[in-house]
Amino acid sequence: MSKFNSPFRRPWMAEQGAAAAPAGNTGVKGIIAGGITGGIEICITFPTEYVKTQLQLDEKGGQKQYAGIWDCCKKTVKGHGFFGLYRGLSVLLYGSIPKSAVRFGAFEAFKNRMKDDKGNLSPVGRLLCGLGAGVAEAIFAVTPMETVKVKFINDQRSAQPRFKGFFHGVGMIVKEQGIGGVYKGLTATIIKQGSNQAIRFFVMETLKDKYRGGDPKKTVPKLVVGAFGAVAGAASVFGNTPVDVVKTRMQGLEAHKYKNTLDCAMQIWKNEGPAAFYKGTVPRLSRVCLDVAITFMIYDSFMEVFNKVWP
Repeated sequence: MSKFNSPFRRPWMAEQGAAAAPAGNTGVKGIIAGGITGGIEICITFPTEYVKTQLQLDEKGGQKQYAGIWDCCKKTVKGHGFFGLYRGLSVLLYGSIPKSAVRFGAFEAFKNRMKDDKGNLSPVGRLLCGLGAGVAEAIFAVTPMETVKVKFINDQRSAQPRFKGFFHGVGMIVKEQGIGGVYKGLTATIIKQGSNQAIRFFVMETLKDKYRGGDPKKTVPKLVVGAFGAVAGAASVFGNTPVDVVKTRMQGLEAHKYKNTLDCAMQIWKNEGPAAFYKGTVPRLSRVCLDVAITFMIYDSFMEVFNKVWP
């Protein structure tokens, strides 16, 4: 295997020393472009995330609050106004910027180490880069953000909500449960985010590579990027919604009922049946397809600008 084709190729292994500089710049560009992308995207798609989480928290056998997607929307708007659909947005907004920055920054860093001399990734490389990006974002950004978000949404379901705002809510969680209180469901989140990004980046990079015919310098139109992103998002939803359901339960206010991630999955299977693992699939599908399409379109746009003004 040549040094150019090795999956562990380092930027400094290029034949010309100048090749290492663009690799470093690309990682920084990915972090900045990813952060901006995350903030814009979550403001657009949050209501669907809210509905998905509410449906996943509606346990069979308990007092179900919602008959479906539209029932959840109507009851939320009636009880809390239109902006009730944005309950917990501040949590995701604070977290989406670093989450997206870590995801894309990590992906670009891994890609620079694994691409061949033409700048292309092998199929295995696409999977590994996506997996690495997902694991990185799960540890450094997603788990605490998702835990707090789920607890905020779960709190609203109570007759007397306790959390008055982001910092008040986080303060109460840490005071009552310690710092571990914002790291519930870490294992499930790592599995979810790792598989999520492995699937998404693999599908996205594969479709873009097919469109470009192997030429990494060929520009892919933004609408085409959006269509590819929607396909990648749909693939990830069908691939890991069961993990997402377990993660949500592990991060909810009733998480104390479960010993660990495996116990949570077993209890859901035993008490609610296999169909429970696909609760919230429809709202999640609509959200994720839109989310991934928008994310890649915005990200690619910023990267194009950065590459022009910041070689």
